[in-house]
Amino acid sequence: MNLKELSNLLGLSQTTISRALNGYPEVNEETRARVLRAAEETGYRPNRVARRLATGKVGSLGIVMPITPEQPVDIHFAEFQSGLADECLKHDFHFVIMPAEREQEEQAIRDLVSSGSIDGYYIAYMRERDPRIAMAKSLPLPFIVHGRSANLAEDYPYLDVDNEAAFSEATQHLLDLGHRRFAMLNGPADLDFAQRRRLGIEKALGSRGLSLDPALVSSTVMTDGHGFQHMARFLERKAPPTAVLCASTVLALGAVRAIRQAGLEVGADISLIAHDDDLHLLRPEHFSTPLSTTRSSIRDAGRRVAERLIAAVNGEEIDAQQRELWRAELILRASTATAPA
Repeated sequence: MNLKELSNLLGLSQTTISRALNGYPEVNEETRARVLRAAEETGYRPNRVARRLATGKVGSLGIVMPITPEQPVDIHFAEFQSGLADECLKHDFHFVIMPAEREQEEQAIRDLVSSGSIDGYYIAYMRERDPRIAMAKSLPLPFIVHGRSANLAEDYPYLDVDNEAAFSEATQHLLDLGHRRFAMLNGPADLDFAQRRRLGIEKALGSRGLSLDPALVSSTVMTDGHGFQHMARFLERKAPPTAVLCASTVLALGAVRAIRQAGLEVGADISLIAHDDDLHLLRPEHFSTPLSTTRSSIRDAGRRVAERLIAAVNGEEIDAQQRELWRAELILRASTATAPA
């Protein structure tokens, strides 16, 4: 079944069928449902070249995948992409991934846009006053930011988690349990989410007249190896922490190993809360001591980013400045308890 045959079968123009299949809002729902049903029954799949000629769209989203020598593969990036792929599959969209080193990310975005191979793209791993936002505004394709950029006007479309509130709430809970010596295993210090998470801890501690000891803070690529290394260093101090907050369950994996290797018990000697991105390959409830977490699904974030981008590509009426700030949920499990005497 090709487009012309489907057109003859339904008595509709080929343009109407293409627009119905690609989600254009000017096609009424009754016609769209009729076209989709006929396409499914006949096994019709749109030819992507023909679709581009008919609609001017290629049906692809663009992603720049940052590559660093310290971490060539990021489990969080993979989880986000899974959510993005789920939504793209629903709309018969592809995505184009361009790997780039950090200093080449801006040029990689420009190359993607000028290649004609994508209809929209997203930007991630935001930094303070990130120059990619101004650049994206100057380019002709729709975009969305996953995260935010501190000290810039929030006049761009984004989806973010309220990282400051999440880590403030987690810290308040540990303070209520009597903890006074805190450590933090954080992500890279230049990334916006890491800065906001640290700020959340510092504000919560400050409300009780306490401060976060800089010697008990690590800012690294989020791997279990780094979690182990820095947690082991914290435990060597004369007055080691009794409470630890981790920016990722991946860091927590290494931290738990260091705690156990030191002959201590998570939830008894040391309380631990990790940010849980609902990683399918690393479930907090499956740790030897189930982890308390601040839960926010990075896979759901990927789905939502794709949903918003595809809507923009298809010409649906959306607010170009639409901003979404998701609230993380504090989930308490066995890794948190009253501070030891």
